Amino acid sequence: MARLTLSAFRCYAYRRFEVAPASVVLTGPNGAGKTTVLEALSLLAPGRGLRRARLDELMRVDPAGDGTGGGAWAVAAKVRTPSGDTDIGTGLEPGLAGARRERRHVRIDAQPARAHASLASILTVSWLTPEMDRLFTEGASARRRFLDRLVFALDPDHARRVSAYESAMQERSRLLRSGAPDAGWLAALEETMAAGAVAVAAARLDLAERLNAHAAAGGFFAGATLAAAGTVEDWLAADRTALAVECRLREALEQARTVDAEAGGASIGPHRSDLVVRHSGSGRPARACSTGEQKMLLIAIVLAGARLQRSERGVAPLLLLDEVAAHLDARHRDALFAEVAALGTQAWYAGTDRTVFAPLAGRAQFISLGQESPAGGIAAG
Repeated sequence: MARLTLSAFRCYAYRRFEVAPASVVLTGPNGAGKTTVLEALSLLAPGRGLRRARLDELMRVDPAGDGTGGGAWAVAAKVRTPSGDTDIGTGLEPGLAGARRERRHVRIDAQPARAHASLASILTVSWLTPEMDRLFTEGASARRRFLDRLVFALDPDHARRVSAYESAMQERSRLLRSGAPDAGWLAALEETMAAGAVAVAAARLDLAERLNAHAAAGGFFAGATLAAAGTVEDWLAADRTALAVECRLREALEQARTVDAEAGGASIGPHRSDLVVRHSGSGRPARACSTGEQKMLLIAIVLAGARLQRSERGVAPLLLLDEVAAHLDARHRDALFAEVAALGTQAWYAGTDRTVFAPLAGRAQFISLGQESPAGGIAAG
């Protein structure tokens, strides 16, 4: 990343950051806009960003009035790639703000892109935030999204497959609720769901296996073992062919129509799967580990994913690390900084305590964000 520009984005009216290839350290008090900068960076990759916010939530609210600063926002960046610098941007246009179905637009080198999935060919982003500390103790949906982001970083088509599966599932649910569904259309949707489910589950299984090899070789942060768990994944893992699993799932969906019509959704499929993480040393599931161990497991997985991307794509992802270092002791912080440096990628660290990042002096660009930061201007280290 060489430059980042925020326009009417959350608390920022306008802000430009000119940065060197080295990592970046954002410091400042709570409310200074550190996490907002990381969120903006996360939106330069496909997906809904690290906060999963709605598009209208990203628009800046004018603190001096009742307006929203024009009803639009934009995030733009100049990204350094192996083939040269590329300008990318995303945002909500004024004409789209407030529309029934808001869609953010994407531009690559000033040209409109058909979908934000196009960003995957330019930049991948991985992050750790304080909210993720609950990943192993809360519901499966967050872990499933976490796993799918790891898959998507190496297989951009995975997001399309997940979306197609979910669309077919929603249409099937609508038909079932109608009370008199067209049998042929229902069967066609279940066939689409079965094929999509197998592709989604197979990608998750494959990613977990490849990631485990890099997690085991993680040095100081080794210790995480991952598995994609769910009915479809279990059928595939039992050495059944994809075709056999598709057939079995179609039959299961047909048999579950009455139940699914009453409950809504679908009672079987990869939308109910989970990511199971264990501490490879003790064998304990992550949910049973201490808070400190869970933190180490999360860091281990993110770093393993970055190493896997570097190995297979030739470049590691941009890393966004929000208040991660503050909760580590000095030994673990030094190890984290060393692991990130070894990846050869740019990381954006954020924290309230500048002294935590003292070991990065001379190796990272430090940017202080004060209460006045959102007003605008150009930030250089």
